[in-house]
Amino acid sequence: MEIKAKILKIFPSQQVTASFKKREFVVEYADNPQYPEFIKFECIQDKCDQLDSFSEGQDVNVSFNLKGRKWTDPQGVDKYFNSLQAWRVTAEQAQSTAPAGATPPPPASNDEPDWLNADESDDLPF
Repeated sequence: MEIKAKILKIFPSQQVTASFKKREFVVEYADNPQYPEFIKFECIQDKCDQLDSFSEGQDVNVSFNLKGRKWTDPQGVDKYFNSLQAWRVTAEQAQSTAPAGATPPPPASNDEPDWLNADESDDLPF
């Protein structure tokens, strides 16, 4: 999955165990600008360092996996958890003046057909 969003907050890396670390960040996803969504992602292990090259307020593309887990508490009640694990964060490319995929304008044309401008010396006799 992938979304385009603006980085709102980048948190420091957390060393959860001796062999596991994670880093969280929040983006503002404005699919509907009137009601923006604030979505928290996490990067794990070697993906944590990729956030060092970004700053808050920057537009990015976030590629992520949706993860879900089940946990049974000591009383035997099942609990469910979701996480959004970002595996790639890239800078959003600046918009050009023409939208991507737009066809270029046709070349300016003369209103006369090409055959009217042809040299008369090579004209066939019939």
